[in-house]
Amino acid sequence: MGEFSFVLLSGGIGKRMQVNIPKQFLLLGGKPILVHVLEKIDSIKEIKEIIIPSPRDFIEKTEEIIRNYGFSTPIYCIEGGETRQESVYAALKAAQFDQVVVHEAVRPFVTKEEFMELIHSNNENAIYGLDIPFTVLEGKDFIENNLVRDELINIQLPQKFNRNKLLYAHECAREERMEFTEDASLYFHYFKAEIRVLKGSDYNIKITKPVDRKIAEILYKEYILMEG
Repeated sequence: MGEFSFVLLSGGIGKRMQVNIPKQFLLLGGKPILVHVLEKIDSIKEIKEIIIPSPRDFIEKTEEIIRNYGFSTPIYCIEGGETRQESVYAALKAAQFDQVVVHEAVRPFVTKEEFMELIHSNNENAIYGLDIPFTVLEGKDFIENNLVRDELINIQLPQKFNRNKLLYAHECAREERMEFTEDASLYFHYFKAEIRVLKGSDYNIKITKPVDRKIAEILYKEYILMEG
C-alpha cells in the first residue's frame, strides 16, 4: 500500500471547550486526548512519519507529551497556521511521502482497524462518512431551500489522499482565497475526482464543546474499557 505521512491536526486553543488549555491536552482516561490517537497509529508500519501542526505557544508542550510516551514513529511538531486549512497546508509542505492521512487529535475514538481499512483501500483518495439521521435545510434566518437527506453524508476523519494532488489543491485555494472546512471538499472542488466513502462510526466523535467531553468520558468507560 506504500508509505504514508500522517498529519495530526492539533490546533485547538480551547475556546469552545471553555477551558484555558487546548482541548487536545485534556485528559481522557488519564491520558491527553491526542495520545489516544498517537498510540493507535504508532504501530502501523505503513505510516513512516507523523507531522503535528500546532499553535506556536503549544509546540513545546506537545513535544513534552510525545517524549513522555516514547513513540517509535518519527514525530515532527511544526508551527500551524491561523486556520485549519493553513495548518494542513504547512504539514503537506513538510511531508516527505507520496501518500498522506489527515486526522484530528480531538477524534480519539477512531480505531486502528479503521486506519488500516483506510490505508488499504484500493482507492487513492478515501474518507469516512455517515448517513445523516436528521433533516437538513438550507438557510439562516429563513429557510431558503430543501435538501435531499438521502443524498447527503456526514463527513468524518481520518481521510487519505495523494499528497502532491492535495498540496496542489491547497495552493489553488490559497491563490483564490477559498476556505473549506475539511480536505475532502477542498480536494473535490479542484479535481472533481473520485473520493471513496467508507462507512464511518457513531463513536468517532469530535471533541470540541463541553458536552462532547462528557460524551467522550461515557464512551471511554463503556466502550473502550469494556473492549479492553
